Amino acid sequence: MKRSKMGGLDVVIGGGSDGNGAGDGPLLVLLHGFGAPAEDLVPLAYHLEVPPGTRFVCPGGPIEMGMPFSDARAWWMIDFARLERGRYTQEVPAGLPESHARVVALLDECERTLGAAPERTVLGGFSQGSMLSADVALRTSRPLAGLVLLSTSLIAEPEWALRFAARRGLKVFQSHGTLDPILPYGIAERVRLLWEEAGADVTFVGFEGGHEIPAPVVAETERFLATALG
Repeated sequence: MKRSKMGGLDVVIGGGSDGNGAGDGPLLVLLHGFGAPAEDLVPLAYHLEVPPGTRFVCPGGPIEMGMPFSDARAWWMIDFARLERGRYTQEVPAGLPESHARVVALLDECERTLGAAPERTVLGGFSQGSMLSADVALRTSRPLAGLVLLSTSLIAEPEWALRFAARRGLKVFQSHGTLDPILPYGIAERVRLLWEEAGADVTFVGFEGGHEIPAPVVAETERFLATALG
């Protein structure tokens, strides 16, 4: 794998014909969760059994959190008091538009420099990264091979609700732990329902666990990617 700068973000690039993103295979873009480094989902990208030649890009969020001994990053800062009260679902978080623009710029650069056609690109992430991925999918008309939402939640609902229908037919993979102490399972079910009602092709995996990506979810993600990128 190699490190680079794309769309103004620090990224880790891997896979492909040389392990550094070469070739013309499909692309998997994974956005980390709150407080994690750019490399956080690299092990997942390597562990997944994906179609031959698949490249992956794992960007780091633009906000450096300044934690000792850690390159902790965020896509926007979180008010945990509001998170606990569940009020964030109706709001556009401060910092979301800027990170949205960075990810769109990243995808544009992937298309230009890696030759990654949008129709052969899956966008996704974990937790905060999955919310940002959904925001990019909903607020742009960019074709996508699929969307992966691992332990996700709902934000900016009044604005998102107007946009789901435009993504009819999109392949969406969503997973969530029934015991998640950070992002409630019930809100994840609401996200699932919004996608399904809009006519998206949703694969939903619930599991008895917390805020995590357990082995059964990895296995189901592989099946989803085989269809989306194959």
